[in-house]
Amino acid sequence: MRLTIASGLAAFAAAFLLYPLFQGGSWFWTSLGAVLAVMAAGLVSSRLSLPAWAAPLIALLAVWVYLTAAFASGKAWALVVPTRGSLVELGRLLGVGWADIQRFAAPVPETEGITLLTAGGVALIAIAVDLLAARLRRAALAGLPLLALATVPATILPDPISWPAFILAALGFIGLLIADGRERVGHWGRAVLVRRTTRATSSRPDARTSADTSGLRLSGKRIGFAAIALAVLVPALLPAMEPVSFFTFGVGGSGPGRGNSISIPNPVAGLRGQLELPERRVVLTYANNDDKARYLRIYALDTFDGQQFGMTDPKGTPQNRTDNGPLPAPPGLGAEPKVKTVTTNIQVSDEIARLKFLPLPYPPRQIQIDGDWRADVDTLMVFSTLDEAAGLEYDVTTSEPEPTPDLLDSLSGTRPTVDPRFLRLPESIPPEIRELATKLTENAKTDYEAAVKLQQFFTGGDFTYSLRTQGHSNSALRDFLLRDRTGYCEQFAASMAVLARLVGIPSRVAIGYTGGTKVGDRWQVGTNDSHSWPELYFEGVGWLPFEPTPSGSAGQGSARVPEYTLPRPETTGEASTPTPGSTSSSADEPVDPQARRNPRELDREGVVATGGLPTDDSMPLIGQIGIGAGALLLVLLIPAGLRLITRNRRVRALGWKISEPSDDLTARISSKSGGGQPSVAAAWAELDDVLYDYGMARQLSETPRALARRLTQQYEFDAESAAAVTAIASAVERVLFARDPGQVGPMRKDLRKVRQALAATVSRGRRLRAVLLPPSTLRRLRGLGERLLDGFDLLENIRLRRTAAQKNS
Repeated sequence: MRLTIASGLAAFAAAFLLYPLFQGGSWFWTSLGAVLAVMAAGLVSSRLSLPAWAAPLIALLAVWVYLTAAFASGKAWALVVPTRGSLVELGRLLGVGWADIQRFAAPVPETEGITLLTAGGVALIAIAVDLLAARLRRAALAGLPLLALATVPATILPDPISWPAFILAALGFIGLLIADGRERVGHWGRAVLVRRTTRATSSRPDARTSADTSGLRLSGKRIGFAAIALAVLVPALLPAMEPVSFFTFGVGGSGPGRGNSISIPNPVAGLRGQLELPERRVVLTYANNDDKARYLRIYALDTFDGQQFGMTDPKGTPQNRTDNGPLPAPPGLGAEPKVKTVTTNIQVSDEIARLKFLPLPYPPRQIQIDGDWRADVDTLMVFSTLDEAAGLEYDVTTSEPEPTPDLLDSLSGTRPTVDPRFLRLPESIPPEIRELATKLTENAKTDYEAAVKLQQFFTGGDFTYSLRTQGHSNSALRDFLLRDRTGYCEQFAASMAVLARLVGIPSRVAIGYTGGTKVGDRWQVGTNDSHSWPELYFEGVGWLPFEPTPSGSAGQGSARVPEYTLPRPETTGEASTPTPGSTSSSADEPVDPQARRNPRELDREGVVATGGLPTDDSMPLIGQIGIGAGALLLVLLIPAGLRLITRNRRVRALGWKISEPSDDLTARISSKSGGGQPSVAAAWAELDDVLYDYGMARQLSETPRALARRLTQQYEFDAESAAAVTAIASAVERVLFARDPGQVGPMRKDLRKVRQALAATVSRGRRLRAVLLPPSTLRRLRGLGERLLDGFDLLENIRLRRTAAQKNS
């Protein structure tokens, strides 16, 4: 029965790892009930001595009854007995819960369906642990299902697993291993109780003596606790693991080779989760000098592996910090298009969590914001490894190109200088999709015409906007384009970007927000305005957004098709073409691209790829190394500091009574001296520590007089040193054995003389070690750890003694 209880506790302790996935705590209590149901079933199986294969079936039945009572009691007989109606209700809730998981990003709201799935999953883990540990007696293998619980938050959340939750889960597993070990030892007979601290001494002649089994008894616990400590401390010195996306088509998280300096959440999880929130919540508000709505981009995803779009790690150097002046020039922007300068004030809600990228109109040229924010040269995404966007207010100035269809047509044939990754596609693209891209653009004379035809393919009326879509793979891409043609902005943006690359137009996918709605004198952007759109590259203009997602009541309400992609107007004259969501306005004078070019811009080919966003390298490397070395030195000097404090406390005024005797003899001196001669105890304790530090530890059988004689003869003390150590030994013996020890003279000089004589007999390395890493202090720290471990033994002994008493009664 011990193993059954330990298995349930281990499973429930591991369930604590799931708490960051939820917004509330009802899942916790529901899961606790499911684990208790499994434990009750296991105890019944053990009591009835059922075969191993029957125990999981009994547990499944108990969990079924429990979940019926918790979630479908209204359709059950007597509230707990399952019926056909209750089974149908549980199946419906499971389907709703699975759909909710696909809709929401962590932390998810605690709907009935999600809570049912969580409680059922924890119950299955508990059943697997009980089967392996209590039935098959393979407690070590029971760690595998417990590990399955840890992989859920590790693969979904951008943040690392909380170390308190990890320690709790690890303690649960160690408790299971300890219970299994006691069960195995118990088969050999009754456990022998040995108190490690019980010894026979002259002061306790009646104490029982026994063999010293402390090392054997404590070794397992020492290994377990040491393993937990290493598991918590070592990862702090190693690169952090990034989450693995479960989304395989559309817009995913960062691509391969993501860095470890910043956590980049899966954009699609947040995108779809925000779009399907039951209530609209305000994300940010903004106002600009021309009072026009604009798309606000957060991420630019540039790599496609056949299943999902991912993001090459952005690189932000100190030269490209926002407080250093203008940002790098927009890639590809030449002197031909008119450029409109707009200043936008943005206020981000403080309810946004873990957002380290700024929502910005494209292309940003200068940002006024507090904190360490940096721009990626290629994409002009602005991010921080130290700060978050929640609650910030900042001003951004943009230089927006206003291309005309004629200008875009004239740029066709110009070889793009953009990175080849914006054209790269895997060989696994289905041939039907390649044929579709060719067919859609076969009559296009320029790249611009091809791009417009691709956009019209999606907005022409054959596609339907719906959030109720699933599937992210090559087959899902083929089904979306050729068969059902139903999806939301994720599928529309990713599909158009893939088709554009197939016809030779560089493309990427943007994640952010549409322009929102006008409320008062500011534009208000909510969770329902979360959006994804493609950006296509034209040499001489740069990156331009397109809008394939249907808008209006039949699609994304605030999505707007850019004016430069609409049919050419009948009237002559040059049309002004703003960015998506904006309208025509007067433009500023053209700006020479050489004048706009940031002299601090770095050549991307010359930047060393670090595998991720760099840490704050504003401080020189030698400074960072110095700080790390200083911190390490402080940790290593803790024993030396403790030894210095102890020695000063004793030597400063040897009349102070010692509070932590080094051994039994020192304790007896301290107790017998009372308040009259406490300096003797302090001097003797300090002498004992000095001997231990120099490798001359006093033998337990040595009397003070024998110790003084041995030191004088073995180390050839001079007359003064011999007299000093003899005086200390004589004072100790008088305090111990004389009825009236009399007045003891000052011992500070005697102790100093003995310490100098001892130091002269050892090597310089030994003296250095005695100062920096004193063995006497390490001995006390080790003893403290052993006493902490003894607490667990005391609890076990109390339980076993109670059992023995019950048996005797």
